[in-house]
Amino acid sequence: MTPNKMKPMNIAPATGKLAILTPGMGAVATTLYAGVEAVKRGLAKPIGSYTQMGRLRLGKRSEKRSKMVKDLVPLASLDQIVFGGWDIFPENAYEAAKHAQVLDKDLVEALREPLSKITPMAAVFDREFVKRIDGPNVKRGKNKMELADQLRQDIRNFMKQNGCERAVIVWCASTEVYTPPTEVHKTLKTFEEGLRNNDPAISPSQIYTYAALMERIPYTNGSPNVSVEMPCLQELAMELGTPICGSDFKTGQTFMKTVIAPGFRNRLLGVSGWYSTNILGNRDGEVLDDPGSFKSKEVSKSGVLGDILSKETYPELYGDLHHVVRINYYPPRGDNKEGWDNIDIFGWLGYPMQIKVNFLCRDSILAAPVALDLALFMDLAARAKMRGIQEWLSFYLKAPVAKQGLPVEHDLSVQLLKLENTLRFFTNEELINHLGLVHYGIDEGEEC
Repeated sequence: MTPNKMKPMNIAPATGKLAILTPGMGAVATTLYAGVEAVKRGLAKPIGSYTQMGRLRLGKRSEKRSKMVKDLVPLASLDQIVFGGWDIFPENAYEAAKHAQVLDKDLVEALREPLSKITPMAAVFDREFVKRIDGPNVKRGKNKMELADQLRQDIRNFMKQNGCERAVIVWCASTEVYTPPTEVHKTLKTFEEGLRNNDPAISPSQIYTYAALMERIPYTNGSPNVSVEMPCLQELAMELGTPICGSDFKTGQTFMKTVIAPGFRNRLLGVSGWYSTNILGNRDGEVLDDPGSFKSKEVSKSGVLGDILSKETYPELYGDLHHVVRINYYPPRGDNKEGWDNIDIFGWLGYPMQIKVNFLCRDSILAAPVALDLALFMDLAARAKMRGIQEWLSFYLKAPVAKQGLPVEHDLSVQLLKLENTLRFFTNEELINHLGLVHYGIDEGEEC
């Protein structure tokens, strides 16, 4: 256990209202809105939310001391949250929740009054980046910089009209066509020139990211869209002292991979193949039926195993790993996604074995608490004056981002330790490394 020698961080209090704004007001966003409103009214519990239900151990094991996370660090309370968002469809959140068919009809009806008040602002949208859906509630402008300026004005207007002191933006919209970095993404200067010149390589999600950061509002990307990874936007986040983190909510199949794969590596079991397929019938599944959008998801989902099962470190165990990812649009399944994994492993003397995983999950039910936690923690980071990449929030993301030159950590248990130690650091509590050296007579004062 390493004592925190630094002074407690000067974190501004979570006073006033917090706007949580979501580009996209479909299944994930409306499940988030409805869930928070249901918890506030005592209709349900915030299961799956670390900020609302998590407890953090403090000090030595012998002290038997812990605190609820929300009591340890100054998080905004659910009563302080005001929801808003943008969408290409004009329906309010109540109508959108009915259409998404994630939640029971009775629960949606019980929340009709608060959900009906959440109406979408016109969205920045481009059919070149999302090919399978279209809608009428879309912004127009002479160039992409003008669209960014309209988003910035939306943010200011929303905060003023709703009396909000702070805001965070959490992308909950559809997956865009895969867009690797180009020359326009190299620097902030080239990116802003590209916005003014309508550069075709600049996606809507990158415009939202730029608008948020220009307003000094933390930005979280719940999709595999390439946005916060761009050097120009990381430069802007550092310049304006605004937090960003990685991409794509870690919910179903990839969540399971970050639990299972480290176990194989830690026990030095070989993996020769990992075949993953999904069936999904909601709007996300429809969008991902387009090969360009699927490519974004494939890159996000495929990177996890390569980093955990390092062929450079263990070429005999993972040097010939065949990793396949598939997503199939199947409308009858709706939001109830099914993930199948066939894992071919080998052990002592090279003898082969197999593991089959069939995860029948509810996509938006898993994503909603992740979106809530990221919003509240990003607001905390902003009040703590943390800028740029927040690697301690990798726990929640399929595609975490690290500072240039550093490897990304995908092991879920390591990510959780980083998250928990950051919370301890915020409150000047001792950091825990779980060495437990006292049991070996090394240091009588050390008991982790």
